[in-house]
Amino acid sequence: MNDGKTLLAWWNDPVDYAWLVGTLAARKALRPLQMLIGLAGVSMAVMGIVIAGTPIGPVHPAVTSTIGVGTAILWALRWWLLRWPGRTESLVLIGLADVLFTLEFLQVPDRLFGAMGAMLLVVTGSYLGFFHSARALAVHTAWSLLSVIVFSVRIATGGGDVRLALAVGLLLVAAVVSVLPALQILYWLLRTESLSDPLTELLNRRGLEIRLPRLVHGHPAVCVIAFDIDRFKEVNDTYGHRVGDTVLVSTARRLHAAAGPGAVVARTGGEEFVVAAPLGAPAARAEAERLCRAVAEPRATEVEVTASVGVAVFDATRSPGSPRPTPERLLHAADAAMYRAKQAGGNHVVVDELAAPGT
Repeated sequence: MNDGKTLLAWWNDPVDYAWLVGTLAARKALRPLQMLIGLAGVSMAVMGIVIAGTPIGPVHPAVTSTIGVGTAILWALRWWLLRWPGRTESLVLIGLADVLFTLEFLQVPDRLFGAMGAMLLVVTGSYLGFFHSARALAVHTAWSLLSVIVFSVRIATGGGDVRLALAVGLLLVAAVVSVLPALQILYWLLRTESLSDPLTELLNRRGLEIRLPRLVHGHPAVCVIAFDIDRFKEVNDTYGHRVGDTVLVSTARRLHAAAGPGAVVARTGGEEFVVAAPLGAPAARAEAERLCRAVAEPRATEVEVTASVGVAVFDATRSPGSPRPTPERLLHAADAAMYRAKQAGGNHVVVDELAAPGT
């Protein structure tokens, strides 16, 4: 993937907020994080109390300090006493924190100390960089840049040395504006690599487990198509593992190209692949048969390859009132159908149309 495509993929990645929160909860890390985020609010409240009435404190401490301290305490109580916020509330909380940080430190008469308050935007930006998309971080970065410019101009117009104002501005740009997008790109690359199969560059099983629920819950009809390359052990034993890897890579490319942009394609095991798409029963069978033929088309090598194909499909329009199956049930049903196709001799498609659980 070239640099342009990498940046475009990073920019367009929606980030699965629910999956990130669920993963942290499963690792028992969510509660400690809430305690730390709430502690940040307590620190801000204590700082507001400490500087009130001092030469560097706000001009009107009775109003400004009360608002700042009160907001910081509410922030701590929200994170400590309530459950982890949903995606929208999370964005609203961080957006409000960004605005309040800038407005509060603009009230500080010591303009150099006020400018240093912009460093707090690194905290909110770090949170956004982990839990939210590049576009959300871009809005934060734009606000941070605007804040840095305002703080720097405030130093220069308040009798400070213009060179000092410029130096402070450049320091804040390096610390507050430029670092976080770079760190988010690195984090995104590592996360993407952990969800991808290194040989075929398709999603791995973990990546499929993240992407499949979006597909299942976002469409009235969905199918999961499981592929197992027939007699693949014979390919490795006869031609060697290097040729076997070539077969896997070419199969992955064929499935990815044939499945189209709306499908999710993954390698879930040694010679096993899954394609999931928003298709109902008749279209799912036709798609599975088309993909089965695509796998079996002649290759540049002398190796001939076919696949056993199992299809699990749920179509709410054909089964009104039936509970929507879980992604796990769809995968299990597709695997079971695929094994029936293999028992029938391979290079064959078996379809299992799901209705209610237990049917």
